[in-house]
Amino acid sequence: MELEGRVPEQEAASVPALPQKKFYRQRAHSNPHSDHDIDYPRTPDEMDWSKLFGDYAKGRQVEFADIGCGYGGLLMKLSPMFPEVLMVGLELRVKVSDFVSEKIKALRARHADTNGYQNVACLRSNAMKYLPNYFKKHQLSKMFFLFPDPHFKNKKHKWRIITPGLLAVYAYVLRPGGMTLYTIQLNIH
Repeated sequence: MELEGRVPEQEAASVPALPQKKFYRQRAHSNPHSDHDIDYPRTPDEMDWSKLFGDYAKGRQVEFADIGCGYGGLLMKLSPMFPEVLMVGLELRVKVSDFVSEKIKALRARHADTNGYQNVACLRSNAMKYLPNYFKKHQLSKMFFLFPDPHFKNKKHKWRIITPGLLAVYAYVLRPGGMTLYTIQLNIH
């Protein structure tokens, strides 16, 4: 009996290996208010989603956004569950977004026969600054904020991903009746 996710030896040479986190380590935080070298569209109409999704994006628009997607665990689980829905992870940290992009690339190659993982992508971007540059008004049906940094210190509150000002931005890109999933870790210390 073959274990799920395991590749038979004769196919192992042709199947790309999944990236390993140990080669993509990065500091836990990245200042969301500093000027990062990020190319972003001026308007959502300028965003060329085909660069991330290829022909799979034709006639579709991104509906799910994982804000601060980290190493992409949620995206990898959602992709096969919603194969017709385009979803994107936005991550500020360079090495982490590179890891997710490489993982998606490897999974697409492994599932080329079924077109698996064609509906998922990762963007290095700062959602706190540029979210409306990527998404039109009421474009998203679901937004995910999984275990964002709580930033307990008063002087770090401005770094929080959930603030009154940003809630207005999220309401703008989220369609009426859409869903926002926000998780926190209760027992932090």
